[in-house]
Amino acid sequence: RTPKRPMFTPASRPGASTMLRLAARRFHATPRPQAKVLAVLYPDPVGGYPPKYAREDVPSIGVYPDGQRTPAPLGLDFVPGELVGCESGALGLRGFLERDGHTLVVTTDKDGEGCAFERELPDADFVISQPFFPAYMDARRLAMAKKLKACITAGIGSDHVDLAEAMRRKVDVCEVTFSNSVSVAEHTVMQMLALVRNFVPSHRIVADQGGWNIADAASRSYDIEGMHVGTVAAGRIGLAVLRRLRPFGVRLHYTDRHRLPAEVESELTLTYWPTWEEMVPHLDCVTLHCPLHPETEGMVNDRTIGLFKRGAYVVNTARGARSRGGVRV
Repeated sequence: RTPKRPMFTPASRPGASTMLRLAARRFHATPRPQAKVLAVLYPDPVGGYPPKYAREDVPSIGVYPDGQRTPAPLGLDFVPGELVGCESGALGLRGFLERDGHTLVVTTDKDGEGCAFERELPDADFVISQPFFPAYMDARRLAMAKKLKACITAGIGSDHVDLAEAMRRKVDVCEVTFSNSVSVAEHTVMQMLALVRNFVPSHRIVADQGGWNIADAASRSYDIEGMHVGTVAAGRIGLAVLRRLRPFGVRLHYTDRHRLPAEVESELTLTYWPTWEEMVPHLDCVTLHCPLHPETEGMVNDRTIGLFKRGAYVVNTARGARSRGGVRV
């Protein structure tokens, strides 16, 4: 470790009067400007906060699937596994910000003119919201936020921000890459299995009818083994889904603007398609993982649904606006 150097060498050491002036300058230095952080978070649990947790701890993950290390903060104001995404949880940021004199305002009232979010917006330096409970930052709201420096997504996805207007106003738009990629990949596989196995309707037979009608439950229940399964986009989430599906003995397909390396295609036995329209007629299960932008908005619609095989299963854990017309995915 490099030793600390003295502020002055003996030859340049100032006199007492100079030292006093330097000290006075330090004591009267301009204070660091304090920031206002405005967070829109989903409401607390109906039963109150904090909830009763089902587990004592959660696994510690030190490395992301691509080899990148996970964040290693010097300290946390919460225990990993605790609910911090709701109003009272405040993302675990309250102590971190207020200890340095910053202001954190948290609200759940985010929609409509004159809502609490809009009332707090004009002097906010940073806005934080979530993918599934977004604070929509359109041109009107960006114009209201005269001091705004950044719109931050506590998760992945920034389609709730008018990106062109944000760029024009020099407002940064940020998201937390990889923060919930594994969660979405696991959720996708769960939904796919639930659809193929007819799980939810079968559960309702027991829960709602108080019996067990095997014929009704089994009439639409299938094995996923041997099925052709494909993902539209194979980025962090799409590739994670493909890796998790391989042990089920399915035949894997994908399409993406950027083709995966040959060694990855070989490892997972993937079939690549140049476009999603060419791929889906061959698939039993389709899962969507492309970002929402003008090119993908409404991509599954009354016309393109006809490209899918009869009886195909479609999972959309990306953005609901990708379906349009009479189609709901």
